[in-house]
Amino acid sequence: MNLKSAFIISLLVFLSTGYAMSGKVLSPVDYVNPYMGNISHLLVPTYPTVHLPNSMLRVYPERGDYTGNKVNGLPVVVTSHRGSSAFNLSVVQNAVEVKPVVKYSYDDEVIKPYYYSVYLDEQNIGVEFAPSHQSAIYEFSLLPEKPVYMILNSRNGELTAKGNAVWGYQKIDGYSTHIYIYLETDITPVSEGIYSDGRIDASEKKASGKNACVVLQYPSGTKDLGLRYGISFISTEQAKKNLLREIKGYNLKQVAAEGRDVWNEKLGKIAVTGDVFNDKVVFYTSLYRTYERMINLSEDGRYYSAFDGKIHEDNGTPFYTDDWIWDTYRATHPLRVIIEPQMETDMVNSFIRMAEQMPEFWMPTFPEVTGDSRRMNSNHGVATVLDSYAKGLSGIDWEKAYMACRNAIMDKTLAPWSAKKAGEIDRFFKQHGYFPALAPGEKETAPEVHSFEKRQPVAVTLGTVYDEWCLSQIAKRLGKTDDYKYFAKHSLNYRTIFNPETKFFHPKDKEGNFIEPFDYSWSGGLGAREAYGENNGWVYRWDVPHNIADLIKLMGGNERFIAELERMYDTPLGQGKYSFYAQLPDHTGNVGQFSMANEPSLHIPYLYNYAGEPWRTQKRIRTLMDQWFRNDLMGVPGDEDGGGMSAFVVFSSLGFYPVTPGLPMYVIGSPRFEKAVVNLGNGKKFTIVCRNYAPENKYIQSAKLNGKEWNKSWFSHKDLEQGGTLEFTMGKQANKKWAAGPDAVPPSFEMAE
Repeated sequence: MNLKSAFIISLLVFLSTGYAMSGKVLSPVDYVNPYMGNISHLLVPTYPTVHLPNSMLRVYPERGDYTGNKVNGLPVVVTSHRGSSAFNLSVVQNAVEVKPVVKYSYDDEVIKPYYYSVYLDEQNIGVEFAPSHQSAIYEFSLLPEKPVYMILNSRNGELTAKGNAVWGYQKIDGYSTHIYIYLETDITPVSEGIYSDGRIDASEKKASGKNACVVLQYPSGTKDLGLRYGISFISTEQAKKNLLREIKGYNLKQVAAEGRDVWNEKLGKIAVTGDVFNDKVVFYTSLYRTYERMINLSEDGRYYSAFDGKIHEDNGTPFYTDDWIWDTYRATHPLRVIIEPQMETDMVNSFIRMAEQMPEFWMPTFPEVTGDSRRMNSNHGVATVLDSYAKGLSGIDWEKAYMACRNAIMDKTLAPWSAKKAGEIDRFFKQHGYFPALAPGEKETAPEVHSFEKRQPVAVTLGTVYDEWCLSQIAKRLGKTDDYKYFAKHSLNYRTIFNPETKFFHPKDKEGNFIEPFDYSWSGGLGAREAYGENNGWVYRWDVPHNIADLIKLMGGNERFIAELERMYDTPLGQGKYSFYAQLPDHTGNVGQFSMANEPSLHIPYLYNYAGEPWRTQKRIRTLMDQWFRNDLMGVPGDEDGGGMSAFVVFSSLGFYPVTPGLPMYVIGSPRFEKAVVNLGNGKKFTIVCRNYAPENKYIQSAKLNGKEWNKSWFSHKDLEQGGTLEFTMGKQANKKWAAGPDAVPPSFEMAE
């Protein structure tokens, strides 16, 4: 074992035990384990991303997941949260090994949010990396007796080499968006050229097209090579400005130290105290992942927008993009309202800008650096607007935000994964209150329906009636009485597809007939898309977040509601896993038919509170957290979706959850830490304290809010934003009387007559 390997192993041991030789307490970023979840249960793993919070520059090793045998060159910049990146960097010490992308055997890898290192063992090259916001720095430890070749590859674009500098761009996503780079090294090369037709051509300095590569050669005797670069979505000149503004020299340790400080400031917004090291790892790793997106695209007061292909002045308000709202509206945005209110304000304003810049004034659904991809179903940007409005954020043009949301629901098709205007089936929805399913044997004729994603009629109906409830609440605040009444009435249309015999939401054809035969576990085709969307009927059964009280009535009352929740957890898959997951690959993390692995399930464990048995929520949340969120390589049950699921872990660890984004209240679960102090970003702090704390004491015996007895299973956002203390006395067995009365349950929507 060499000295470097021994040091890294010692470092990892230190991090895993949580004790420093100096005896100092670990800071929040020391608990982050980017490897958590790097092997997926079925679909997409988490990515061990190295970046500063919400920054434009992000990287991770170019491989499929943690088990990848090789890395494809060295990363330069991620352009999309899931698997897309631009440029490739490679360093070799033999001319015959020069190629557009060198596939490296690697070892001794260390990843922290602010630092990356790896040993390229076949090459005998040591690599270190540290990011800033729009720039980054590499250091290479080399064999001095050999020459050095540095290769930069634009997978489809143009690069120019001159002296110790390289600049150029790569086209991404259909070529409408370009990302630019300016790179320089601390040593002047002995030659620079392009790589073409399998050889280095030093007579040419500019490469273009697919795998456009430039090669810089450094002399034998080079022991160390420093490399720094900036990126931009505006120009190569701006990329250079970004670099020189952020990284003055070639001091990687300084850049890493600055990054570490930035992360500690962000993660330190929530300080937790408890005995279990792994609980802190899961918590701070999850909090770190909520800062991966959205990303700030403003560069010296300007930003490129793929929504109209133009460069804009930001007028002092940063422009953010890269957000999968279907995943993040449930918990990520509500978390940001609490700990990053100004950032959330800027993000909502960014949504409005996107709507203004697109051909139609529609709120985006999946805004990325390449524009709005209109993925998934429903238009939940309205939920982020209402949640911000209802919880008191300011500096947003609510009238303009409302119109963008209204247009997206009324004028755009509701068909999933489509940017077309409303069509015949949308008119049917407005008239009859539900999105029609195809009858058995009926052929699809609607041009707005995606050939693979199908209609997803139940998911679209339930998602849209919630969106309409959100519209009604904004309209009410803006004094739009007619709109309020219209959308409030329509928000009850989940009743149109509720099957009173089975007590499930059931797809219905245009004639008003429930589709038969139908099995709620696996009918609906691949991903259940002909009925639901990614999850089955057992999950969508509870997808009425704005009116749980009415859902309980439809189910037959509290006892039946609780019995049906329990039946979901008790009901087996009904077929072999290989068959079930072949059809429903997103529906992993199972406890019976419940899926912990996908966002539509996140609120379900909290629903016992609405039926007067919060002790069941306390038990279920702790059990699910222990089963599915762990400090290991498979410690995330499904697609993490860039903060969508991680925010659930953050909230649930604190002991409460925003079941209904847009309704300014939180439903209580089971706090995991002895003490948690939440910095609210307004100069105040909200503290959660557990008396009689022990890891096994998951049941609330009693509670106090700011010193007064609290016998409700929820509290308001006003209680939180004013600061104060929520104090729980915990126990090992359930106190089934706490918050069990009819006046203790969380509020639901009630339509004014």
